[in-house]
Amino acid sequence: MNDIISWLNGYVWSPILVYLLLGIGLIYTVLTRFVQVRFFKEMVKLVFEGGGSKAGINSFQSLTMSLGGRIGTGNVAGVATAISLGGPGAVFWMWLAAFFGSATSFVEIALTQVYKSKIGGEYRGGTPFYIDKGVKLKWFAVISAILTLIVMGFLWPGVQANTVALSIQEAFGVSPMLTGTLVVIVLGAIIFGGTKRIAKYTEIVVPFMSVAYILVCLITLTLNFSSIPGVISLIFTSAFNLSSTFGGLMGAAIAWGVQRGVYANGAGLGSETFESGCVEVSHPAKQGLVQAFSVYIDTFLICTSTAFMILITGMYDVKPVGMEPVTNKLGDVAPSLYTQLALESVIPKFGAAFLAIALLFFCFTTILSYYYKAETNLAFLKHKLRIKSVWPNHILKVILMATVLYGSLKSAETVWAMGDLGTGAMAWVNLTVILLLSKTALKVFEDYERQKKEGKDPIFEPAKLGIKGADFWEEEYRGIEEDIPTEKKPLSM
Repeated sequence: MNDIISWLNGYVWSPILVYLLLGIGLIYTVLTRFVQVRFFKEMVKLVFEGGGSKAGINSFQSLTMSLGGRIGTGNVAGVATAISLGGPGAVFWMWLAAFFGSATSFVEIALTQVYKSKIGGEYRGGTPFYIDKGVKLKWFAVISAILTLIVMGFLWPGVQANTVALSIQEAFGVSPMLTGTLVVIVLGAIIFGGTKRIAKYTEIVVPFMSVAYILVCLITLTLNFSSIPGVISLIFTSAFNLSSTFGGLMGAAIAWGVQRGVYANGAGLGSETFESGCVEVSHPAKQGLVQAFSVYIDTFLICTSTAFMILITGMYDVKPVGMEPVTNKLGDVAPSLYTQLALESVIPKFGAAFLAIALLFFCFTTILSYYYKAETNLAFLKHKLRIKSVWPNHILKVILMATVLYGSLKSAETVWAMGDLGTGAMAWVNLTVILLLSKTALKVFEDYERQKKEGKDPIFEPAKLGIKGADFWEEEYRGIEEDIPTEKKPLSM
């Protein structure tokens, strides 16, 4: 099975996709005149604007749901794996992918809002929706929804579960079977409670666990403050083949830095579009800016903290695929445990246990977000295929729980390969579509910028911009105020 998955990944993750992710981000950065820099203050402000209703959630809940999906294995084990396979220079390319990716994220989230729908009394949106309404290819939209359903319900959850199981076993000696079983039981209790319960859970847990993790990282960095300049130098020299130890790894650094970077922050994959589809805003660009900001939080705060801890403590090996190990200090230790070893080396008898618990919360919240995304794609398919039965939803929940248990027991190599396959497949679909809809996204951005310059709280009116297919804004948006309590209205009409 590993051989088949590796063979498929060789095609899906060709160098073309790596440079496409960087190149498209660069294009949108230029076309929006560095939206991720010029609108930074606006991003922060918009996070706390607006209120939810019976049909949707607010921007802060969406941000925490999205971060709940982003902050997890990718930020801890993913960063460690990038360093293991591409050397310290992979961190630089992860930064670059995030900077350009924030512009890509703005585009895909703005499109999500433009083409969102109201299904079953709840707002829904994401890649299949803007394929269906924007590109007007129903068959392609159905394929996208099925692909995302497979990735979120089967390929990605195992990565999170595996990381949790390994870290708990390392810290407390608990068997992966027991860990996996307990996670499945709690997961079932929450996902059978519906979307609103997921939003409420992440709204509370994500900020708390993110701050706690960053604080512990800061303690580690403070205790090794004098080593930080050397680590920064190592990252940059390794990124451009200037390091005496890690020279010759530039290609691997680019490939794994970008690949693990987009897995962590989701920019360009379409994986982070689904939470944004259920947010109530007066203009699509608002939510685009909120999610562009979440890429910064994910990569420049969480991923960077992880990378610095690993590199400062020296708790890593570099073993590029198809090459002899560059360093082999830790032996056969899985890269997903590097961060745990780094913390334990600085804070003995606390670091490993803390990270195991942190990962439990990180990864569990991520699995919840996967369920929400899978459910959104299932709702799209049921709507398009006119299926009214609730049984597909129950089957999805059972499959997700089974996948979590399966991932807890399999090898890290297998589940990561499966996750990479899903990441690459989603990227090819989503990048193709947003390129086709670039003109629409840029119209939305220019309209938002114009209204801001006029001193207005921007309101989206697609007909005035010549945008077709935005039926939510044409038919339903005027009725949103009736659902929103007066004190929480984002604007007055």
